Amino acid sequence: MIMKTMAAFFTVLVLSNISLTQNAPPTFYAESFRKGPTRITTEKTEIKLTSEDPVYKRRIRDSLGAEKYELEIIPQIAEAEGNNKITSWQVSLRDLRHNIYGNLLQFDRELSEDPKDNIYWLNPVQSAPVPIRAKRVIKVDSFYVVFQVTNFRFSPADSPYLESMMLQFELSNSDPRANTP
Repeated sequence: MIMKTMAAFFTVLVLSNISLTQNAPPTFYAESFRKGPTRITTEKTEIKLTSEDPVYKRRIRDSLGAEKYELEIIPQIAEAEGNNKITSWQVSLRDLRHNIYGNLLQFDRELSEDPKDNIYWLNPVQSAPVPIRAKRVIKVDSFYVVFQVTNFRFSPADSPYLESMMLQFELSNSDPRANTP
């Protein structure tokens, strides 16, 4: 009897693990044109964006402590005239010394369905090239920028307008995909 119970428990455990693995959000990877030796101060943080506080902005330090980049997450506003409703957010990383490069996380300025060209865009639309809850890993110089939406809410619930979004954000000098099972 105990053996049957243990076997049943083991079977349920294996099946639930398979189910969790199959439902895990996908990971999208891209490499910036920037291939330099710059490394950064590593960190992990959670960022909350809301319609009342829609912009996140901060400086990123290199491994020597100098402010090297600016991270900015900005809302995309509905195009209807007079509308100030948020439809998505975009993540931007700019080199403070070489502003001419623009957003180091945006690879193509033209509209594209290629996931690499949309990796910076936190777009909750079902047909988005990069699903909203996907883990995004981008190598810039010799470090990695990693972000993933963990939660978001529309307001009203049946509208395309976002009220809030939670985002896990990480800067790492080692490839975070190596730690993924």
